[in-house]
Parts: sequence; C-alpha cells; structure tokens
Amino acid sequence: MQRTLVLLKPDCIQRRLIGSLIQRFEQKGLRLVGMKFLQPSRELAEKHYAVHKGKPFYESLLTFLTSGPAVAIVWEGREAVAVVREMMGKTDGAKSPPGTIRGDYGISVQNNLIHGSDSTENAAMEINLWFAPNELVAYQPVDASWIG
Repeated sequence: MQRTLVLLKPDCIQRRLIGSLIQRFEQKGLRLVGMKFLQPSRELAEKHYAVHKGKPFYESLLTFLTSGPAVAIVWEGREAVAVVREMMGKTDGAKSPPGTIRGDYGISVQNNLIHGSDSTENAAMEINLWFAPNELVAYQPVDASWIG
C-alpha cells in the first residue's frame, strides 16, 4: 500500500471545502492515516517547497501557504499517489476537467485548493516533514477486502 500527503491549502479552508474534499477521498476508497489542522510556518513552507527555490513563483507559494490555516492529511491505498493526483486535476483549475477537485472548485493557478505528492519518494519525504511517526495510525478497515 502506498501513502501520500495531501494538503488542503488556505483557500480550501476559507471556502469551507474541507469536508467535501475529504469525502471524495474516502469514497474513492483511500484510508485516512493521519490528519492535522495547523497554521504552516514560513520554515515549514520553505522546506515543503524547497524544490521550487529560485523560481519566479517561489515567494508567492510561501506567502500563500502561510496565509492561513491548512489541513495536512496522509492517505493510504493502492496507487495512492497517482489516484490523488488524478482526483486533484491540473494545477490550473480553469484547465482541469469537471469531476476533478480543481475542475469542480477552482479557476486559479495559485489558489488551487490542494497539494498532493507527485511521487512515492516525495510522498515519503513530505509525510516525514509534516508528521511525526507517532502521529500516523495503522489499522485495517472492515471493508478493506471490498475496496482492494
């Protein structure tokens, strides 16, 4: 089973979409492993977006992620990274198809509601950045055999 990190960004929180987005992932069959509501610090945002350091949009990423509270979630499931990325849609919500999170709820490039790890390697790194090991819960849901 793969694990992946999802961040519900400040615009998602301000627009009161937390429950709607969590419901989508649960209904898809992903298993919630960890979740926290927090105000990201500048230091955490810098570490999270380190790969973009030096790019023209880097500073605006940091400003946006630290502009309000966020929800960090670890999801687990078969092909979790790819499943979450597909469900999110393209970065530009105006170019995302209906049925994706960004296609249904967003039209902005910067205020794009959600982050999902883009590889299993980055997922492991990002999960370790946002969560301590004791903040993640392992369990077997009773419907696991039905979901896959």
